[in-house]
Amino acid sequence: MAEKAGKTAGVEAEGNRSREKVCKRCKQIYDSASNNSNSCRFHPSFFVCRRHDDQKRYYELGPDDPPYAAKFYDCCGAEDPQASGCTTNFHVSYDDE
Repeated sequence: MAEKAGKTAGVEAEGNRSREKVCKRCKQIYDSASNNSNSCRFHPSFFVCRRHDDQKRYYELGPDDPPYAAKFYDCCGAEDPQASGCTTNFHVSYDDE
């Protein structure tokens, strides 16, 4: 009886792993069964280094950066490369095309 329960648990674990995917946007592992419109937080644009519209800077430039350089997310203006995303949506896996 214990052997049969072990096989059932193994099948359930295998089924859960098959639903786990990696999101292209936020790089998190997610369960496709619980994916909803608020599951993924990401920046829809790139972290760029160029002239910022308002020329305000809240960080120090590196020694090789030009004096006019600004580093920020083009979508929201966040200047921290580790800033949490400014947009939420469904996770998108590498399998989804």
